[in-house]
Amino acid sequence: MMPTAIRTAILGAFALAALAACKPEAKAPEQNPATASAASSTASAPAATPASSPETTSLNAAAAPKPQGPGTDMRKEDIGGDFTLTDGDGKPFSLSDLKGKVVILSFGYTHCPDVCPTELLTYSDTLKQLGDQAKDVKVVFVSIDPERDTPEVIGKYVKQFNPEFIGLTPTGDQSLPIIKQQYRVVSAKVVQKEDSENYLVDHSSGAYLIDKNGEVAIFSPYGSEPATIAADIKKLL
Repeated sequence: MMPTAIRTAILGAFALAALAACKPEAKAPEQNPATASAASSTASAPAATPASSPETTSLNAAAAPKPQGPGTDMRKEDIGGDFTLTDGDGKPFSLSDLKGKVVILSFGYTHCPDVCPTELLTYSDTLKQLGDQAKDVKVVFVSIDPERDTPEVIGKYVKQFNPEFIGLTPTGDQSLPIIKQQYRVVSAKVVQKEDSENYLVDHSSGAYLIDKNGEVAIFSPYGSEPATIAADIKKLL
């Protein structure tokens, strides 16, 4: 049997998929699909980061190899679980509400200049790849920036990419740190030029594919093609 420490380090490298190093800008505007496609050509790709050292490395997307094979099977790992956050209508929404559906779960924030819009466009294209089967799949985007991402903001943001996408953010006593721990997500605020209001957030990229029973099944890394993600989802339908 593989030693626990080594196994944990390997899992961490897969699950975190590194911090997505968002590129500093004079201002990180809220993106929409019209501008996000241009951003995707200069998106920062995640670097391979050891679980014990969550540092970021900014790479040009054109130089970063895109994953071509299927995602990583996570079904034997202790990761995931139910949680409740607030949706775009200001109502509590639990992940367990989607039992019976396959879920694409990702984490990010609305001011993300590159990685998040690129991923959300990819998930929208993934649903197109699935055709009629898309009715049994839901995309959930969880904000790791609740200071700016109110329920209304996150709700409107995700629906720019697809009207069926679900945006969630913590409010009240809902605990984002616990959820990040459940899914081994890391994030770090990067303040630009001592401007506390204009900041970026480096964060874990990629998505978890959750089966119809609400269990994490597959990790799909940043850079995966829509057809590849769709093929993994079909295994869960």
